[in-house]
Amino acid sequence: MEAHFFDLETYSSGDRPDPETDTIITVQFQKFDLNTGEPLGRLQILKQWELGEEEMLRMLHKWFFSSNPWRFIPVGFNLNFEWRFLVAKFQQYGIDNRSVSDFFETYPQLDLKVFAVIKQGSFKGASLSSISNKQEDGEVIKELYEDKNYQGLVEYVEQEAESFLDLYKKIRKNIDEIL
Repeated sequence: MEAHFFDLETYSSGDRPDPETDTIITVQFQKFDLNTGEPLGRLQILKQWELGEEEMLRMLHKWFFSSNPWRFIPVGFNLNFEWRFLVAKFQQYGIDNRSVSDFFETYPQLDLKVFAVIKQGSFKGASLSSISNKQEDGEVIKELYEDKNYQGLVEYVEQEAESFLDLYKKIRKNIDEIL
């Protein structure tokens, strides 16, 4: 059983994300210990500007989505967003024709968004930055990408992954007091 922090960043020229027309610009994942939250490897970042979107997604699918579902357990924040985008893009490129519900039913996953909803008392405003030390929200992605500030994008992704794992460690450390 391999747990991985999992996230992706997208670029939308419009005001709202649209899996049919937007671009997945990064896919990031990092294997970690579910019991401690400690990384078991370095953060991997697949970059659209280096590989192209289709090749990036073909690699991801080959590594994680074509075999044993227990080989890759995504642990993230708001995984519904990731699944919607991945399914739309997998279908667009003829990589996989499964539906979002197929992925939800096939792959074990852990989504920490529930903790933000509980803390906020509402879905509105329930973001990773509202419950962790994440410094910026995803609004900066659009400007960074349009400016071709790829180093800034990488730094954003690295900081987000670090914040996520720090949050996971805190939850894991204090779960016995909660339950």
